[in-house]
Amino acid sequence: MMSVFAFGSAVTGAAFLSRYYCILSRAIGASLVAFALLLIAEPAWADQTVMASDGSQVDCAASAKDLTRISLVEDEFASVSKISTGNSQDDFSVVNEPVRGDIYLSVPEGFGRQALSFFATSKRGYVYKFVCRIAGEQAVQVFISNPAIAKDKAGEAAPQVAEASPQDGAVELVQAMYSNHVVDGYEMRQRALRPVYVGNLKVQMIAEYRGTELIGRVLRIENKSAAPITLTESTVAPSSALAVSIAEPKLDPGKVTTAYLVLQNGRQ
Repeated sequence: MMSVFAFGSAVTGAAFLSRYYCILSRAIGASLVAFALLLIAEPAWADQTVMASDGSQVDCAASAKDLTRISLVEDEFASVSKISTGNSQDDFSVVNEPVRGDIYLSVPEGFGRQALSFFATSKRGYVYKFVCRIAGEQAVQVFISNPAIAKDKAGEAAPQVAEASPQDGAVELVQAMYSNHVVDGYEMRQRALRPVYVGNLKVQMIAEYRGTELIGRVLRIENKSAAPITLTESTVAPSSALAVSIAEPKLDPGKVTTAYLVLQNGRQ
C-alpha cells in the first residue's frame, strides 16, 4: 500500500509539473514528487536499536571521530561508572546529560583501543554493561529498549489506544510521540530516513510508531530558505492523515521544528 501511495503521488506530481505555464502547479507537483521519494526512501542504518535486560551486556558501535549518543526508551540514565587509565590516548569521555538522561561518548584523536566498556545505571534501577567497538567517523545514536519496562506498563490499568476510536487513538498517539513515550500495542522505531526537500523545506522522518490500526510518524522539518515559512497541515501530511500536530508552525530561516502525523494503517 505504501508503494501504491508513493506511485500515485509521483504520477500526480508529474502531471502538475507538466503544466509549465503555471507556477503554482509546478510547486504542487514538486511537493508531491518529493513526498513520494520520502515514502520510498531506504532507511539510513547509522542508528542502532538494542533490546537489553537488567544486568545484560549491550554490544554497540561508537564513533571514532564524533559523538555517540546512548538513550534509554521509557527510562533515563542516572549514573555512569568507568575506570580511568591515566593515559590520555587510551581513555574516553562519558557525559551524563541531565535533561533527557542520555549519555554521550567521545574518544580522543589516536584512541588506541578497538573497543571501550563501562557500566551505567538507570533511574528505574536497571544496570547495563556497555561494550562498544570503535568504528566510523559519523555521529552515532544507540537506543536501548528494556522489555521489562513495557511489561510493567502493560500491567497498569490504563486504556488501550487500540480500543479507542480512530480519532481518539490518533490524538493519544500524537501525545505519546510528542513526549517520546512507548504506547502499548505499538512498535516504536527511532530511526532516521534520508532527508528530502519539499520546496525550501528539508524533511526527514526520525521516528515511527506502527500499530495494527494506526501509524504515527515524527518528522524533522528545517527551513532552508531565506524567508519565514508558515507550515500548515497540508504542507506536512497527506489529506488522509487522521491527526497532524506541528510544534512551531511559523519557521524562520534556518530554524527547525518537529511535526507529528497519524495515518490509518493500510490507507497511506
